[in-house]
Order: sequence, then C-alpha cells, then structure tokens
Amino acid sequence: MNRNIVKFPNPVLKKKAKAVKKVTPKIIKLIDDMVETMHAAPGIGLAAPQVGVSLRVIVADIGAGEIAIVNPKIVKKSGKQTFTEGCLSLPGIEAPIERAEKVAVKGLDRDGKNVCIEAEGLLATVLQHEIDHLDGYVFVDRVSDPSLIKHVVFEKEKKEELI
Repeated sequence: MNRNIVKFPNPVLKKKAKAVKKVTPKIIKLIDDMVETMHAAPGIGLAAPQVGVSLRVIVADIGAGEIAIVNPKIVKKSGKQTFTEGCLSLPGIEAPIERAEKVAVKGLDRDGKNVCIEAEGLLATVLQHEIDHLDGYVFVDRVSDPSLIKHVVFEKEKKEELI
C-alpha cells in the first residue's frame, strides 16, 4: 500500500524514533508499504517517520536492489564525501551535505536476522540520510552554509535523484 509522505515541519520528523522490539508481520507490512511508497514517489530512500510511523525502520534502493534495515546503527564510518541531497519530506529543496564516504550499518533484515551492510558512495549517503530521520534530523540540519540551500523545481528525471 502506497502511504502518504509526511512533509516538514511535521513534528514526527523531529522526534527520535522508537526501536522495534521484534520483526512481526506488521513490521514486514510497513517495510513493503515503505518500499512501494519510495518507488512511487520516486525516491531512493525512505525512513518510517516519513510515512508518519515513529519506528526505527529504513528502506533504500539506489538501483542495485531494495534494502530494508530495522533498528539500523552505524558501527563504522570513514572518509568524507559531499552529495547534493534532496528529501521526499522537503520537496523542492536541495543542498550539498558532507557525510562519511564509507559506512557499516548493523541491524535486522525483514526476517528479523542480524545483518551488516557495508556501503560506500551514494548508498553510504542514503543510509546516513535515512538514519538521520530516525534520530529526528532532516538533511538541512546538516548544511554547513545555509546560503547553499536551493529551492528547485524538479523535472521528472531529477526527482529520481531524491533520497
């Protein structure tokens, strides 16, 4: 089921999301709904608070297949890179954000099994962006120079780059 994407400044986006105690059929349904919503938007990442659910669940798909992580935690990071980021909860806004170039993220997969995903480049940025949502941050909170925040009108192709 395609869910509505919550827009900033909805308070759920500034709240720290709760840990998932157990991966239940309800959580699996949430993951499936989030993947469908992300693809329909279209976007390349989505966190549960963005669909109004304050739980620690993220999904991503940068074109290499869908990833879903429950209770994601960054356990290692290295390097630095900057991508111009956007967000489905802040449509029409983008800004360059510096983040770690490589990350290792631990959590649970959709079957409730432990998983560790090592990512670099765009996927590393997407994972950090989505985990930020779980901690009550939106990407503009990470902007080093507010004058770099741009308001843009997206064409269809450009939307696909949104995180």
